[in-house]
Amino acid sequence: MSTTTSAAEELAGLSATTLLRFATAGSVDDGKSTLVGRLLHDSKSVLTDQLEAVELASKSRGAAEPDLALLTDGLRAEREQGITIDVAYRYFATPRRRFILADTPGHVQYTRNMVTGASTADLAVVLVDARNGVIEQTRRHAAVAALLRVPHVVLAVNKMDLVDYEERVFAKIAEEFTAYAGQLGVPEITAIPISALAGDNVVEPSANMDWYGGPTVLEHLETVPVSHDLTSCHARLPVQYVIRPQTAEHPDYRGYAGQIAAGTFRVGEEVTVLPSGRTSKVAGIDLLGTAVDVAWTPQSVTLLLEDDIDISRGDLIVPSHDAPATSQDIEATVCHVADTPLVVGQRVLLKHTTRTVKAIVKEIPSRLTLDDLSQHPEPGRLVANDIGRVKVRIAEALAIDSYADSRRTGSFLLVDPSDGTTLAAGMAGESFASAEDPKALVDEEGWDF
Repeated sequence: MSTTTSAAEELAGLSATTLLRFATAGSVDDGKSTLVGRLLHDSKSVLTDQLEAVELASKSRGAAEPDLALLTDGLRAEREQGITIDVAYRYFATPRRRFILADTPGHVQYTRNMVTGASTADLAVVLVDARNGVIEQTRRHAAVAALLRVPHVVLAVNKMDLVDYEERVFAKIAEEFTAYAGQLGVPEITAIPISALAGDNVVEPSANMDWYGGPTVLEHLETVPVSHDLTSCHARLPVQYVIRPQTAEHPDYRGYAGQIAAGTFRVGEEVTVLPSGRTSKVAGIDLLGTAVDVAWTPQSVTLLLEDDIDISRGDLIVPSHDAPATSQDIEATVCHVADTPLVVGQRVLLKHTTRTVKAIVKEIPSRLTLDDLSQHPEPGRLVANDIGRVKVRIAEALAIDSYADSRRTGSFLLVDPSDGTTLAAGMAGESFASAEDPKALVDEEGWDF
């Protein structure tokens, strides 16, 4: 009986804690997977059978100590090569907070996976090998974190044991990275010297670096302020499905189902349906089969309107007093993630929330040079892992918010219409990249939008 009560109390305690989504990034062999493994191991978040499997695998590879990186490197190719290829998601909790962790790859060709892992992150941990300092891939990951508006960045200077725990080595790297990330507009940077292999400053404070008085990695993760209150943001409901049972019990029921992307909807509120621009009022809100007066993000709901309006999947329901402008022209910063280049004049599909429309890449005004953050003008194309500005003309007007205002409704994907391959991840509006003066656009491909 006491065991049941204890479990119930523990569950109640966890439900009251906040949730932090964070991603790890860094160059190859900087120790990301080892850091994650150490974090899980020292915070007692590893099951006994998992640890036994890691110990057995480590012995089979001739290692004297358990290789904690194997806790996250789950693919056979990752284990064989000792690298991370795919994004590895891990879920764990401490008494103070719950965590969703995305361990992302370090290879340049897998930068696209870092974009995936960091797109929903509240914090990014960027690892740097203390022996190598800040390198190009470090800058690329800092740029991606800034571009994706990740509010908190931790610089984890790893392998301090291999530089004799020298403070000057850490200070030099922290100063260089902070200056670079500051130019990108990263709002908060915390530098922590660690040794993931030895466990220094990961969960427990290091006895080898008495010159450092800041938090450990786990302490910072547990205490960094995180706000998930999106109810005050612009209210947006992308329609996923129109529900019409047409049964004897519900002969006239017509509901518009979807997950609220941001904000709050209330019964009686006047709303506008985009891109048509037609208006109505919210007659009812169904939440898990129950009628409610108010609903907020990220709840999945069904809205009922007072008027019969032609609404289908891909439409956007918004409050009439806070409706975004619609446009067929989008200027954005993109991370190119495909192996094939993105070129001016290319026909693509643009996927925004639940809507997919035809589009043409009208212009690529600039490509970001990561070394000095300069803009290379008119590159004509973007290749894998490039970050650049694009201007896109779409076949139908869309209501896209600025990414700075909404990470959900300000983002989109460019997709290859021939095979469905994702070409680029886009963030609408301004970023750290310089805005270009608008120029007249000429359609040379014959797609007249």
